[in-house]
Amino acid sequence: MFGNSKDLLGIRDLPKSEIIDILDRTVEMKKIIMSKNRRTTDLQGRTVNILFYENSTRTRLSFEMGAKMMGSTACNISSSGSSVAKGENLIDTARTIDVMQTDILIMRHGNSGSAHLVAKNVNASVINGGDGMNEHPTQALYDAYTIRDKKGDFKGLKVVIVGDISHSRVARSNIWLLNKMGANVSICGPKTLIPAQIEQMGVKVYNDVEKALDGADVVMGLRIQLERQKGGFFPNVDEYAKVWGIDEERLKLAAPDAIVMHPGPVNREVEITSFVYECEQSVIDEQVTNGVALRMGLMKKAIER
Repeated sequence: MFGNSKDLLGIRDLPKSEIIDILDRTVEMKKIIMSKNRRTTDLQGRTVNILFYENSTRTRLSFEMGAKMMGSTACNISSSGSSVAKGENLIDTARTIDVMQTDILIMRHGNSGSAHLVAKNVNASVINGGDGMNEHPTQALYDAYTIRDKKGDFKGLKVVIVGDISHSRVARSNIWLLNKMGANVSICGPKTLIPAQIEQMGVKVYNDVEKALDGADVVMGLRIQLERQKGGFFPNVDEYAKVWGIDEERLKLAAPDAIVMHPGPVNREVEITSFVYECEQSVIDEQVTNGVALRMGLMKKAIER
């Protein structure tokens, strides 16, 4: 169980002790997926259903692969291929899945709070795979695992998140988590993509990317989420890349042993250049591997009730 809840819906209310437990579980799961066998029986006889109302590659596939490695026959349900296309509402869809004896329901939805709503109406453990512009807890957790794996500890680390902060559920979950773990979090981007009063979340705000990157231990780029924007936030992507993009020269401003992260998908030559994506400091591909291990640990934890 996740604290006093059967569900993992967000980071904001997740105790630090729970975060540490989840990261520790990921260590063991990482050993499994890096082995030649890649099989456990932790979810044998358990039903995992994945309900996504938004497109996804990394999140959906990592949950599905992880569940199958653990012995579950995971099922994917897309809104376009379900009765949602016939007008069925979210709660009725979730209840239908639940009464099919679902143990774990992983969901993504475009509306903030959707996972919380579903969790109140089903018996299955609900894991939030992203709800609107609210939170993306599993992404933040495997980002944290990656940082701890590379840096050993969070205390005093300067973490800089650069990009579309306003529309990023990843940024919100990472801010909540990294602050709890003792990191110093800064954000940077166009003023039009920085939420008002975000300083109240315990972050330092920059609009100058070069000042933000100075001495950074962790550099995290964020995708420009054009699908959530109505335009007018910056002139064009070329201008964004010129003013706020992370390139080889700007990366040199960070600490010599800084790591580069990105939740993906990456718009190369916009948020970061191909050089930065491919450089030795980049752990972007490793994040994806860690995501499978982290989500395996979460699913195992979800059935312990």
